[in-house]
Amino acid sequence: MTATHHLEEDHLKQNPPQVAEAYRVCREIARREAKNFYYAFVALPEAKRNAICAVYAFMRHADDLSDDEAKTIAQRREDLSAWLDAWHRAAAGEAAADPVFIALADAQKRFDISSDLLDQLVHGTSMDLYRERSGNPAIGESVAPFTYDTYTTFAELYQYCYYVASVVGLVCIHIFGYTDRRAEKLAEETGIAFQLTNILRDIREDAERGRIYLPLEDLERFGVGADELAALKSGRHLTLNQRELLEHEANRTEQYYRSGEALLPLISADARPALWVLISIYHALLCRIEERGFDVFSERVSVPTLFKLWILLRGIVRIFFNRLRGRS
Repeated sequence: MTATHHLEEDHLKQNPPQVAEAYRVCREIARREAKNFYYAFVALPEAKRNAICAVYAFMRHADDLSDDEAKTIAQRREDLSAWLDAWHRAAAGEAAADPVFIALADAQKRFDISSDLLDQLVHGTSMDLYRERSGNPAIGESVAPFTYDTYTTFAELYQYCYYVASVVGLVCIHIFGYTDRRAEKLAEETGIAFQLTNILRDIREDAERGRIYLPLEDLERFGVGADELAALKSGRHLTLNQRELLEHEANRTEQYYRSGEALLPLISADARPALWVLISIYHALLCRIEERGFDVFSERVSVPTLFKLWILLRGIVRIFFNRLRGRS
């Protein structure tokens, strides 16, 4: 009997009704909210799928608290702090009523996920609450002054992406399973690829909320003002400089996807199809952005559901062949 079969049997035997129900709630949250992620979750063995859904539900709630624009930033900070304190008490063994806390506490023990990583996960969702709109002057004459939340260099943006995306990857590989420490840096960089893809997709929406995530040093290099990006309504009206800027960001993102390809053989075989599905869907999103000539302004770019299902089907076929090889 394989280690995966033992894990599944252990998961079924040791889950009391309260924990099983908590995982069910987390699966429903992931199914309803996760969009791209959920298609990858389906390709995981049950115990790992449940754990990933618990982590997602935890992160989703932290995101919702941070993004609740019906409240002031101060109120959101207070709510998030109180919620995090409640989680710390649950993780320490205090009885919890929140099904997400119940499921995550079980997943944390089962897959040896450090409390520090989970705290970093919450920190990533709240980073925008602690950034002040700086009214930064332009770096050079070609970029007009503006009052957006910004990052000056790519190194600063990388740190932001690490907390909002790479930490998720580091948590996930604990659940996926790995023994080679090289997987940790590769998971970090794969998270960077995903977040840079999100940033490209969401330029218009972010600008409307007062945020420009493309580094100021890149805007300066290509002679593009943040106010120009915020004013764009269609990719058909992109200037040469604007298009070259976005091509530069896409090329950088493509390089980080190579880390995802290198990561695949370093994680447990039963989790590789799920990671392959996730990387394939996110990379398909970047490809669609490029194919549309970087028109992320007239409408939100997405990967069609049928195409996601096709990727998932291919992932399931990978599972089938993995099991055949395991029996041979």
